[in-house]
Amino acid sequence: MKAIIVAAGRGRRLGQETEAIPKCMVRVAGKPILHRQLDALAAAGVDEVVIVRGYRGDRIAIPAGAPPVRFVENPDWAENNILTSLLYAEADMRGGFVFSYSDIVFAPEHARGVVASPGPVALVVDRRWRDAYEGRTQHPVSEAELARVDDGAGGPIVARVGKRLVAEAEAAGEFTGLARFSAEGAAALAEVWREALARGRTAPFGAAATLNNAYLSDGLNAVAARGVALRPVFVDGRWREIDTEEDLARAEASVATWT
Repeated sequence: MKAIIVAAGRGRRLGQETEAIPKCMVRVAGKPILHRQLDALAAAGVDEVVIVRGYRGDRIAIPAGAPPVRFVENPDWAENNILTSLLYAEADMRGGFVFSYSDIVFAPEHARGVVASPGPVALVVDRRWRDAYEGRTQHPVSEAELARVDDGAGGPIVARVGKRLVAEAEAAGEFTGLARFSAEGAAALAEVWREALARGRTAPFGAAATLNNAYLSDGLNAVAARGVALRPVFVDGRWREIDTEEDLARAEASVATWT
């Protein structure tokens, strides 16, 4: 099982924490975010990891005992966003993969759950997302990638996901940034990308002003529009996004209790 982690961005809102290292190497409760991810993914059966790197990519350190890691470069990381970063690893998407943002920490059962989930695309969705936003002033709810979940053939499906695309009242939860694509799901995302690329990197795509600015959620919504099922894997907390200095401080106490 392969995992692709997008770790190209700077993470400016972490201030001095990312002056010399990329966001994924910031320590949470004494351990880099990336190392916590690798532990959780390995526990779910991941035995190969591809990291898309950009800012301070040479400072990414891999711990002993981690699954084998290869790097893919995003040389224009300062000019593009998550979807473009992922598609630099398009050749590694074939056959299916587990996807993760580089700034999230999550309990091992989240990784096991998404790996075991059936269907072409599976998204980890936190039903208790509001808990993490209580007192969270530097990263408001408007920045949450909320997910609307509808009844569908074969079970619930994520009908729409993204920032400011789903009203709080209709949100079933927040997409955590952890997902799985089967071979079918990966092929659908790659096809969506190629069609968008043919229209140009500066053309609008999904909710983004340009393709270069697109989030993964823009690609996910385009895949869903083709009739490809996005299945939710519901969790109740036990993960954190480390986007700001406030997030880092708030995460310190909780992640140490996850096993």
